[in-house]
Amino acid sequence: MFLTLLDMQLIRGSSLTGLIPLITGCGGDPAAILELANLHAGDIGQRDRYVSLRSAIAAVETAATMLNVPDFGRQLATRQNIDILGPVGVAARTASTVADAFAILDTYMSAYSPGIATRVNSHPDPELCRFDYNFLLNPAPPQAQAIELALGVTLRVLHLFLGTAYQPVSVHLPHPALGTKADYRRYFGCPPSFNEPVAGFTLRATDLRRSLSHDPLSHQLALSYLSASAGDCTRGLADNLRNLIRQLLPSGELTSEVAARQFGLHSKALQRRLAAEHTTYAQLVDQTRREIASKLLLDTDLSLRHICYQLGYAEQSVLTRSCKRWFNTTPSAYRRLGNRSCIHSE
Repeated sequence: MFLTLLDMQLIRGSSLTGLIPLITGCGGDPAAILELANLHAGDIGQRDRYVSLRSAIAAVETAATMLNVPDFGRQLATRQNIDILGPVGVAARTASTVADAFAILDTYMSAYSPGIATRVNSHPDPELCRFDYNFLLNPAPPQAQAIELALGVTLRVLHLFLGTAYQPVSVHLPHPALGTKADYRRYFGCPPSFNEPVAGFTLRATDLRRSLSHDPLSHQLALSYLSASAGDCTRGLADNLRNLIRQLLPSGELTSEVAARQFGLHSKALQRRLAAEHTTYAQLVDQTRREIASKLLLDTDLSLRHICYQLGYAEQSVLTRSCKRWFNTTPSAYRRLGNRSCIHSE
């Protein structure tokens, strides 16, 4: 039985920036908590690594429960900022107005995680608007801490855009209070509402019209990168599939059926379209694995076990066989050869 699209959503490792030192600071054992959440320490805080969205949420929820820290998600948010979003954050903070920045978040959030949706919606009062935040997971896991983390980071983004003294009109949480109302008011700077249908903030419409420190060159470069990554209509299916495969590798869910559903295709239709581009799904997976394996072996000191995880391999012996086929040598020998080449080139 295959996982559904929403079950296998991934998120960049930067989403958990600050997690390990916060767990340590609260007297916990990061390794034990990460193991329970099925996460690897080397992925935490890394923008170029992908982890399961469910696992990322579970790590925050587990830490809060095990350490008995009710505001763990809010505390973790103070250790993060817009930089966790990578190019999405660059495009947002270099936009012309706050409204433009939020429109970019709405459009390109999938580059950070396709399992998250953000949107600015209208409000019955024309002078107000709603910023809504959703995890697209079904069934939804326990996620109160993760929601508070997301809202805390959103507040920091608002402070970046509008100044540290900025206060939203109100904050909306889809769960009961995890502390006193006064705690929430102090943290968010506005009245909280609990057990709401959707998480988010009520904002003033005039605030969205405020100008930002627009950087046209950086903004256009970031948008160009995001448009290319998203896969515009001028690119072939194979190019778009390579991006998807990079995201799916750590999950191990790499069947052509799973990939086809991402594009709204039947697996046989996917195969026909790839054949027209003179390739196959299996070839794309193998080529992508080879590129990533080479980069991780030569440019990082990650353990072979961790590299297996990044490539979606269950056993190190599979990595060894693949490296012999790709590079005509073992993973360790390939890494040593690369290191010697670097020394000679200097």
